Amino acid sequence: MPACLKIDVISIFPEILDAYLGESMMKRAAQAGLVSFRTIDLRNHTHDVHRSVDDRPYGGGPGMVMRPEPLFEAVEAVRTPESRVILMSPQGRPFTQARAGELSGEKHLILVCGHYEGVDERVRGALVDEEISIGDYVLTNGILPAAVVIDALVRLIPGVLGAGEEAVEKESFQDGLLEHPQYTRPAEFRGMKVPEILLSGNHEEIARWRRDQSLRETRKNRPDLLS
Repeated sequence: MPACLKIDVISIFPEILDAYLGESMMKRAAQAGLVSFRTIDLRNHTHDVHRSVDDRPYGGGPGMVMRPEPLFEAVEAVRTPESRVILMSPQGRPFTQARAGELSGEKHLILVCGHYEGVDERVRGALVDEEISIGDYVLTNGILPAAVVIDALVRLIPGVLGAGEEAVEKESFQDGLLEHPQYTRPAEFRGMKVPEILLSGNHEEIARWRRDQSLRETRKNRPDLLS
C-alpha cells in the first residue's frame, strides 16, 4: 500500500471543507488509509479577545488584509521537513492536471486559504512554497479552490479509484487534449443515435475515431492547448 498522504487545510471556515471531505470518494480514500485530512481553524492561532485574523492595509485602500502572525503560527504548528506549503491565491500559477499528478506524490501538503483582500506579503515571501490559482477570477475565500485541488490530486493516488483507475489514463489533459465524447445505453435516445463506429467492435477504428474527436473538441474549446 502506498504511503498515506497527509493534507492539512488552514482556513477561517474549516467546517465548509469538513462537509465535502466527509463524503463520497474523499471519505473512502481516507477510510482506506490512502490520505488523511485535517482542517485547522486559523482563529485558534489568534491571541486577542476578538480572535482577529485581519486588519486594514498600510497605505490605505479598501478591504482588509490577513495578518501574518496567525498564519505563521498555524503553519509552523504542523509543518515538518516533508511539508509543502501552498497558498490558494488568484496570483498563483494556474493549476493543471500535470501539477495535480505531481502533488499526489507528496507526503504532506499544507493548503493555506486566503480571504478578504489577500494576505500580508510576508506570508507570500517567507512562509509558502508556492501559490496556486484555479482560474482567472476572484472568489470570496480560498476554501473552494482548496477543495478543487484536493479532489484533483487525491483521485490520482493509486488505489483511490479502484477499478476505475484505468480511466485516469484516458481522460482530459492526460495527453494534452480534451477527452473525446462518451456514450452509453440506449443506442438511440429521442432520435439521437450513438455513432456507428462505437458499435462496430473494431477497436483500432474506435481508437482512431476517439483521437480525431479529441482533436476536434480541443480545437473547438481549447485551441490554446494545441499551441
